[in-house]
Amino acid sequence: MLVSRKSLFMSLIGILSFQAIQAQAEDWPTFRGVGRTAVSAESGLLDSWPSEGPKLLWTAKGAGNGYASPAVVAGRVYTLGDHDNGQFLSCFDGNTGKLVWENKIGDAWNGHPRNPTWNGARATPTVDGDRVYVVDGNGVVVCSSTSDGKVVWQKSLTKEFEGKKADSWGYSESPTIDGPLLICTPGGSKATVVALDKATGETRWTCARPNDEGAGHSSVVISYVGGRKIYVQNTAGGPMGIDAKSGQLLWTYAIKKPTAFIPSPIVKDDYVLSVAGYNTGGALIQQVAGPDGNVSVKEVYGLNKDLDNKHGGVILIGNDLYAGFSDANQIYCHDLVTGAKKWRERGSGQGSTSVIAADGKLFIHYSDGVVGLAKASPEGFNEVSSFKAPGNRDFPSWAHLVVANGKLFVRDGDLISCYDIKK
Repeated sequence: MLVSRKSLFMSLIGILSFQAIQAQAEDWPTFRGVGRTAVSAESGLLDSWPSEGPKLLWTAKGAGNGYASPAVVAGRVYTLGDHDNGQFLSCFDGNTGKLVWENKIGDAWNGHPRNPTWNGARATPTVDGDRVYVVDGNGVVVCSSTSDGKVVWQKSLTKEFEGKKADSWGYSESPTIDGPLLICTPGGSKATVVALDKATGETRWTCARPNDEGAGHSSVVISYVGGRKIYVQNTAGGPMGIDAKSGQLLWTYAIKKPTAFIPSPIVKDDYVLSVAGYNTGGALIQQVAGPDGNVSVKEVYGLNKDLDNKHGGVILIGNDLYAGFSDANQIYCHDLVTGAKKWRERGSGQGSTSVIAADGKLFIHYSDGVVGLAKASPEGFNEVSSFKAPGNRDFPSWAHLVVANGKLFVRDGDLISCYDIKK
């Protein structure tokens, strides 16, 4: 059978277009994804969903109680959850949802026996090569093998570094892996942030913040100023900057301790935005490299209460900030550099929200289990689709969403649901 040149050309175009879409797929190896931005580089995703949601590929049971997000790498899904009086690190097949392995890494976190909805594992694992790292609710750092979940090494942040949480909701940080180092936050004034050898767990350096309030729930973000790599972290007393090579404390910016300091910093160039909930708001500071090689900070604007965000996190697209306001079902958009409000609107779900982005779209998870889709636009808020994912409605849906390899992952307590969101 003869095939026309036009047919061959159109077939080639189709193949190349498919490959281009596939090339934009990426994993989500840690809390808030690559670079901790909660913004995926993926493209070719659906612009809207049916009323029942996008195509459900599978729902896995056995994640356990808790609010950890999934980490998705190389066709596997990792998360942390509590059941049978223990905290279990678990691994699921990303194509079928079948449990590949699980391993008890510590005791269940039951810090609030009178309010069970606040209990459960809360830290998202970080996957790096053939190792997966996690901090359990009791402050133990665990390194496990990705092949079978067996523990390679572990270290207690409270016993070995006199670490402390500033609130009573347990450790929630997702470890930062940078080259040979694992960076995490015991809290406290003796070893506020530490760098461990990721292969052995041995201490490489410690950084002490004087009179530190204790660890919050934030995870470390990497920035570069004046050719210097800086680890930026929020403790309960506000942000701090640390020299990545030596562990030297470069700068701090004080914020009055809220009930809990949860969101991770937003870094763009030399800017650092720190946001907290409980009527705290957000402040923007600028890192400045000095002639002596040191780095200081200057305030661009102080706490703006319109930037209040409890635990859903803030994302940055261009110079536009998007987040859920406080613990309400309101989404906002503000200018990063000025802090000016562009809009704030209610979404289709109820309760506090978490927001991530991909392909110019906002993916919103409300506390009542509703998942929404909206265009990421500073011109206004238009939620084009929403549906309610499977879950336990006795507990709030606080786990952040994940977009990886053309799929949407929704963790809701013991369940992880995976949806096909490719065009």
